[in-house]
Formats: sequence, structure tokens, C-alpha cells
Amino acid sequence: MDEEEDQQKVADLVKELVLRLLSQNHTSDSRTISPNSPDFQKSLRYAFRILSSRLTPSVAPDSAAIAESIKRRLATQGRSAEALTFADLYSKFASKTGPGSVNNKWAVIYLLKIISEDRKNMKTQLDTSVLLPNLALAESESQKGWNNGVLLVTKDTDNRRDIAFREFVNLVKDENEVSEEVLVRDVLYACQGVDGKHLKFDNNIDGYVLSELIKVPRATRTMVHKLCELGRLFKKVIGYISHSMDRLPAEDVGTVGQAFCAALQDELTEYYKLLAVLEAQSSNPIPLVSESASSANYLSLRRLVVWLAEPMVKMRLMADLVDKCRISRGGAMAGTIHLHAQHGDPLVHEFMRRLLQRVCSPLYEMVKRWVLEGELEDIFAEFFIVSTPVKAESLWREGYRLHAAMLPSFISPSLAQRILRTGKSINFLRVCCEDCGWSNAATEAATATVATTRRSGFGYGETDALESLVDGASKRIDKHLLNVIYKRYKFKEHCLAIKRYLLLGQGDFVQYLMDIVGPELSEPANTISSFKLAGLLETAIRSSNAQYDDPDILDRLRVKILPHESGDRGWDVFSLEYDARVPLDTVFTESVMSRYLRIFNFLWKLRRVEHALIGAWKTMKPNCITPHSFTKLQHAVKLQLVSTLRRCQVLWVEMNHFVSNLQYYIMFEVLEVSWSNFLNEMEIAKDLDDLLAAHEKYLHSIVEKSLLGERSQSLYKSLFAVFELILRFRSHADRLYEGINELQARITESSYRDQHKSRKKISVKSVEHESWIADGRKALTQRASEFLLSMGQDLNALAEEYSSFQEEFISQLPVQQHVDLKFLFFRLDFNEFYRRLCPST
Repeated sequence: MDEEEDQQKVADLVKELVLRLLSQNHTSDSRTISPNSPDFQKSLRYAFRILSSRLTPSVAPDSAAIAESIKRRLATQGRSAEALTFADLYSKFASKTGPGSVNNKWAVIYLLKIISEDRKNMKTQLDTSVLLPNLALAESESQKGWNNGVLLVTKDTDNRRDIAFREFVNLVKDENEVSEEVLVRDVLYACQGVDGKHLKFDNNIDGYVLSELIKVPRATRTMVHKLCELGRLFKKVIGYISHSMDRLPAEDVGTVGQAFCAALQDELTEYYKLLAVLEAQSSNPIPLVSESASSANYLSLRRLVVWLAEPMVKMRLMADLVDKCRISRGGAMAGTIHLHAQHGDPLVHEFMRRLLQRVCSPLYEMVKRWVLEGELEDIFAEFFIVSTPVKAESLWREGYRLHAAMLPSFISPSLAQRILRTGKSINFLRVCCEDCGWSNAATEAATATVATTRRSGFGYGETDALESLVDGASKRIDKHLLNVIYKRYKFKEHCLAIKRYLLLGQGDFVQYLMDIVGPELSEPANTISSFKLAGLLETAIRSSNAQYDDPDILDRLRVKILPHESGDRGWDVFSLEYDARVPLDTVFTESVMSRYLRIFNFLWKLRRVEHALIGAWKTMKPNCITPHSFTKLQHAVKLQLVSTLRRCQVLWVEMNHFVSNLQYYIMFEVLEVSWSNFLNEMEIAKDLDDLLAAHEKYLHSIVEKSLLGERSQSLYKSLFAVFELILRFRSHADRLYEGINELQARITESSYRDQHKSRKKISVKSVEHESWIADGRKALTQRASEFLLSMGQDLNALAEEYSSFQEEFISQLPVQQHVDLKFLFFRLDFNEFYRRLCPST
């Protein structure tokens, strides 16, 4: 049903079309065309015959190909404007879809092309009698139907096209007080930073303005304003360049700033070339506006917008860079420019890459000189490595550092650290080690990377070449530096010597030294002589296996007397020091040696306590007191004597258990384990920084595990309180056994006197004034009882105080963060005696 309605509708439309065509053809006649007339029926049949025919053109049904052929024909005839107009109309026609659009677009275009070709011919080969009346070609129409490629639908006897053009020209002249040619020239002047006739630079708004008094259309004024933006940007860029060049050779410009200005100047040179071309085109008249229009190249405002589109992008970038880099310099300037290179536009990316290659050239030359020669040529303070005048021992740690503000963002911090270390290693070898072998390593690195550098260039964007150069130089130079430190300066041997002498690892030497300096160190600190102690140190070296060490190492071992206060003994101020000379003082700095001194004082105190307990044991030997000597004493006094001796021996055993286990922990769990780890890390160290870090870790481990760290101060105080009590016990034990020995001697002497009454009276001068023998046996027994009672009380008080401090020390061990301290707790309380004694532990 719908199909029948559509066909009827098409038939009605065809009838209406034929009727209109016939009516227009008979406008001069008085007759009217009737739908029933023979002429109408004949024309209608002819129209249906054409529409229902199956004849097809010989060309392929491709609308795009037909449109392209029409554009080529118009272009070859010199009608470029009409070709562009046709292209625009065809794009709109082809893009239209949906209701009301033409489905068979190529047929419509082909029909229009055939009509155009037929109208063009003066004489047609077809018989016009078979065509519809209105499609017949009249001679007058064939002569006047075309003018400059424009199809006139009706007759133009009055040349309306020319009249319209003239009216348009007059309208343009009325609306524009200034011609477009003048505005174009003023815009070109503005683009060069020069005021034109009508365009002036206004400092208040920082831009070129066209006076409001000049009558121009709003669209023209807007276009001129946009074009003059290029002139404002140009003035900013050229002003920065001029200002920077005027400051030369001041330090606030620098080589990177000079390279930036040179790169901007090169870009402006290309800009000047474009302006010269545009200036030449601006002298040609503009068609449709000037009566003297020609086919030569001309320059209108619209064409100028197209010409200056790319320079506008570049100039805007340069002006933005000028604003951002005005207060920057050196590596910071290069980093700021690099941030603008992260752009998705290929034009902008390529422009920034070309600019950065020029700007970063001085920086890459500085990097190359630094990593290959160790030379820091940075007279304007632009490099990201800064040098500081220091002594030789501080050269590695303080001589050179990274200046983060000058580090470009395209150089990673890790790469910057390798660059810093490589040049620093060269200077360390040259200044501290007095070594020249680094030059061979640097030459090898340069040779290994020269092929890559020549192939791809050494500059911005060639990160692989930079990485290759730095890695090659750093590996070779660091390897050479460690080789010099290990072999020429015997770093491992010196570390071992410090362990053996300052950390008391050489047992026979330490024991002999403590034996011979003990009497001297028992004197007040202000009376001891450092020269005498140095002689005793030399004696201890010659009397132990230390004598077989390297003489250079033994010469570095010296006696050091610490500052003392009133009441200090020699034990409190005596210490040993090791003279670490250049370049080893880079590792063994003053702060490091002060920490070694703290460790030595602690270990020396521990060895002194151990030595005191050993001396007390020698005094308390079981065979030093014979029981038969006290048979004449009262039974109560004997029991008192046995109890006091047992109390002293039990306390000694308890103290010896504590000290021996602490000694084992320090010597094996701390020193030996830390030393083993240090040797392993020393083997895998790749550069001096790794070696310094390994030694720092080694020293830190000893300090923390030896209770010398900040977190172990309470433990340290408790431990030293225990040490003081042990030393007090030594004095009490000595006094106890001296009194017992004296009592034993006097009892023996009393018995000897009773058995030899006939002998002469012993001279009073041989006996002390307060001698117990002089008082008789009763007095002797009383004095012995008082003495033993006093000593027993002192030992009990000492034992109670010792137990208190020891329990306090042991109770803090489980809560310590170091696992090794928990092992110490296990060794001290392996049978859980102290835990049962103090359940809170």
C-alpha cells in the first residue's frame, strides 16, 4: 500500500514539473497549457520515458571521483577560487544525511557536470527537438550564460555581477577608513616590534592597539588584535636577549644563559626570514578590493593569520620560557626549559628539543670534564656539583656536594650521585692518594664510549650516551681507587690493627700491658707520666706477639692521657690511640676515632674488672690459709671466720660468672661477628662510599651491641655501677685476706713465744704499736672477732648492693631491641636463677 502511494506521489510530481516547464516556455503566448493538451501529454510521455529508461553513464558511480575531476578542470582553467567554492559546497552536500537528503548523490553531480559541458558547447550534436522545451539552448544564452565560471540561471543583460562587485567595493571602502593593505603593513611592523602608522604599542596594556577613532569592522579589529599578539611576544623575547647580552660578562648570566640567548637568536633569524617574505608579498594588491588586482601573490589579513600561525606558537613558547627563566640560571634554567618539552604536539616537541640541545651543551661539557678529568670548570656557579675548600682528610665527605637547585630534571638523582662520585674519586686519588693511575682508567672509559658518542651525539636527549659514559668511568675509577686503598695503603691491615689493639683483640698484649701498667695507673692521675706509659707500651709490644706486626702499624699505636679531674686515678685517664694518616683518615675521621675511644674505654674498664677478679682469686687461693693455724681461737670466732670466707668466695664466684659471660658476649657475639660481617661487606664494596658505609655499619653495630648507644644509656649506667662494686669488692677481699694473714701470723708468733719462754724477750721495736700480740691472747681473740664481724657486715652490704644493681641490669635486657642482648640475658640466667629470684624479670 505504501509503495503504491509513493509511486503515485512521484507521478504527480513529474506532472507538476513538466507543467511548470511548459508554462515558462509559453509565457509570451496568450495560451495556457492544459493538462489534457496534446503538447503536455507528449512531453509527459517523453519525461516518463527518460526516467524509466535503464541507460547508465559509462563512468563508475563514484561521487568523490566526479567531484575531483570537476575541481581539476576548474583549476586547470585558472579558476582556483571557484574550485575551492565547489569543494566546500560538495563537502556540505556529501555530509548531509537523513530525512530530506539525496541518496543517489553521484548521479546528481554527474547530471550537473553534463549540463555544464552541454551549455559550454556552441553547437550541440543532439537534436533539441527531442528535449524538453525549457532545455533547448538558445544562441543568446550560449553566448551570455557564462561569465568567469559562474552559471547564470537567468539572463544578465545588465551585467549584474559587475555591478554587485562594484557595490561591494564601495561598501568595503565605506566601512574601512584604512585599507587592508595599510593594516597588513602595520601588522608586519608590529611583528618586528616597531610602531606602525595606525598600530602603536601601549605600555599600560603591554600590547599593540588600533585606535578606536579609526573606522574598521569589528571582525577586522579582532583579527588585527590577534595578529599583534605576535609583536608583543617578540618585544618580550628580544628585550630579554638584549638585557642579557648587556649584562655580559656578569656572573648572573652564565654560559647556559648565553646559550639560551643564542638559541633564541637563531629562532628569531628564521622568523626574520619569514617576515622578509611576507613583506615582499604585502606590496602586491589584494583582489576584489583594489581595482588593480592581479594574479600575483598577495597578502591579506586572513592569509597573514595562516602564515603566522606556526611562528605564533613558537613565539608564545619563547616568551613563556623567557618569563620562567628570567630568575633562573645554570642547571635550574635547563630544567625549567625541559619541563616545557613534555608536549604532545610534534611541532612544539621538535622546537623544544632543538632549543634544549643548544641550552644544555655547556652543562654536558661540564659533566664530561668532571667524570673524565675531575675538573670543575664552573666559574658562574651553574653546575649541580659544588666544591668547598677543605682539608685533605675532609675532601671526600665535605669537599664536593650536589646542589639540588641546579640539578636539571632530565638527570635523575641516582645518575647525579654517580657523576658526583666519579669526579670526587678522581680528585681523591689526585690530592689524597697522590696517584696518577686514574688517568688510564678515564682514558679507557672515554675510548669505550667514543663510538656511541660519535654515532648519536653527546647532548640533550642522548641519555644512553651519558649513562654509558658515566657508568664506564665510575666503574673503572672506583675499582682503581679501591685497589689503591687496599694494596698501597693496606686498609684491611689497619682495620685489623685497630681491632687488635684498640678493641683489645690481642689477648697476650692486653694482659701483659695491664700487668705492667697496673701499679702505675693506681696512682693519682695528675702524677702519672705519659712518657713512662709509652715506654711500658713499647715493653708490652716487645714481650708479646705484637712484635711481629708491621712496624708502620706499631708506630701508629700511641698512649693518650685523657683530661682528668681531681680524684681521678690513672685507670680513669689511660687510653690508646691509633694514628690514621692521609688518605686513611677519610675513613678514620676524628668522630670515628672518638667512637673507637669510647669503645676502648668500655673494654678497658671490663678488662680491668676481670683483672681485679683474677687478682682477688690469686689472693683467695684455698691453700693460702691453713686451718690448723686457728685451732687456738675460740669456736665462735672460727665459725665467724669460715662464714666470712665463704661469703667472700661465693660473692666472687657470682661476680666472676657475670664478668666472664659479659666478656664472652662482647668479644665473640659483638666484636667477632661484627668483624666478620665487615669483611664480607668489604669484599663486595664497589666504591669508596660503599666502603665507608660498611665501616660505619661495623662501628655502629659495636657501639649499639656494647651498650654504648643512646637507647642503652640506662643499661650502661647500671653496668658501670656493677663494675664499681666489683672493684670495691677487690679492695674488701684484699683487706680481708691481709687481716686474716696477719691474724694467722700473730697466732703463730704467740704460740712460738709460749713454747720458748726461756728465750730472750722479743724486741718491742719489731712489733707495731697497735700489734694484737702485745695485747695477749684474749685481746687477740677479741680483735679478730671484731675484725671478722666488720668485714662480714661490709661484704653483706656489698653483696646486697651488688645483687640490687645486677638484678636491675638483668631485668632491662629482655626489653632491649637488639636480639644479641637477649642472648646475653640467656647466658647470664641460663638456669633461670635470677628469674626465680625476681619474678618480675
